[in-house]
Amino acid sequence: MTIPSSVADFWGRFVKASGAIDPARFYEAFSFGDNEQLATSLAALVLDGTKRATAGSMWSFEAAGKRAPRQGDLSVVTSWAGTPLCVIETTRVDIVPFDEVTVEFAATEGEGDGSLAYWRQAHQEYFTRECARMGRAFTGAMPVACERFKVIFKEACSPA
Repeated sequence: MTIPSSVADFWGRFVKASGAIDPARFYEAFSFGDNEQLATSLAALVLDGTKRATAGSMWSFEAAGKRAPRQGDLSVVTSWAGTPLCVIETTRVDIVPFDEVTVEFAATEGEGDGSLAYWRQAHQEYFTRECARMGRAFTGAMPVACERFKVIFKEACSPA
């Protein structure tokens, strides 16, 4: 993938601070969620170390014509407005049906109270909106890419 110009300077500072980074490891620059409030709250959880995982519908990857993330991928998390906040490294990806996401994964995702019940409720709402935009209907059998990651670069003055 090509590093977008909107994050190129940030990516350059990351590469300079980290040493030699294969640019082929760049996966994407993205903000979390589908609205500014969600993007802001989830980015804050990543920056403070609470959120160490995220889930994406395989259907959305297919609709966008892109592969799911893989171990070793590097992504730039941005604010809703596109300001780069940090670089994350994907450490593991498990593809499972929505209904088989585990208690442990929900806790690692770090949202709400960290429970599986909260995860299912919040993600069913999100995936229902996402599916509607793709002309599909949410189902508990929908394949979900459960991605674990670690923050490997952030600048001291990165805005939240």
